[in-house]
Amino acid sequence: MALAEALSNDPGGFALPVAAIVAGFVALVLGADRFVLGAKNIALRLGMSPLMVGMVVVGVGTSAPEMLVSAMAASDGDAPIAIGNAIGSNISNLGLVLGITALVAPIPLQPALVKREFPFLLGLMGVYALMFVDHRLDHLDGIGLLAGIGFVAWRSWRQRGDQEDVDEATLSMRASSLWFALGLALMIGGSRGIVWGAVETARGLGISELVIGLTIVAIGTSLPEIAASIAAALKREHALAVGNVLGSNVFNLLLVLPFPAFMAPGEVDPAIISRDYPVMVGMTALLVVLGFLGLRAKRLGRVGGTTLVAAYLAYATWLVLHVAQR
Repeated sequence: MALAEALSNDPGGFALPVAAIVAGFVALVLGADRFVLGAKNIALRLGMSPLMVGMVVVGVGTSAPEMLVSAMAASDGDAPIAIGNAIGSNISNLGLVLGITALVAPIPLQPALVKREFPFLLGLMGVYALMFVDHRLDHLDGIGLLAGIGFVAWRSWRQRGDQEDVDEATLSMRASSLWFALGLALMIGGSRGIVWGAVETARGLGISELVIGLTIVAIGTSLPEIAASIAAALKREHALAVGNVLGSNVFNLLLVLPFPAFMAPGEVDPAIISRDYPVMVGMTALLVVLGFLGLRAKRLGRVGGTTLVAAYLAYATWLVLHVAQR
């Protein structure tokens, strides 16, 4: 159904979804600004580097939508959605969130970041690939994931003093925490409004459920990360922007996958093992390569950002064609 025909047949039916999209974007922009402000000041108050607070505090916060979706799916016994949500979000975080952020504002690269954090993320992806050797996700895997959370927490604590700057906090811990929580709530609420409005509009235009799920919903779950990273980059808080992506990808595995492991243990969809998990590992490896290549220029620039976005679009296009042929 063409847009003009759909609007002429039922103009009032699109009013609420469009309003939800507009309101959602406003909430997303305002929330991202306050979120970054609160996160930076929390980092300074705790004596943590912006990179580490981005990986831990911001990473966990922006993974909240994925945790909620996976918990609900696992409670309904729908493990494939819960697992696919975690892996798909990691792919979009690398391809869209970091790629778009680099296109908006080239990201400075520190040697410690490229040589320590990028390989750590890739190694973590490789280690947890062992979970799927038996094509199952069960309680034992869940225990291993929780152990990983403990290791990451210990590692983050050891690195808490690796300060990249000597700025002083401009807000109290209470004010910083309030802005952080309010910003996160606005981003999550705004992203939900955008996704709902876009899905309803797409349905009204006769777009298939398959295309809606593979595009609108998948990208929608990454909107908090996109908003937070772009806002951080524009404020020149580059460590927060990168830390957000790295931390979100770590916790999408360690905090999201335990839900299906404990609540809906069983066989894993073969397509996830043979197609999606390797793509996630490959995208992470691509980030490592781009990081080392960018060390000479000391930044992940627009060429790198374009490469990441193009890789994601290639995956999404192949996925749509692959599913369409089944």
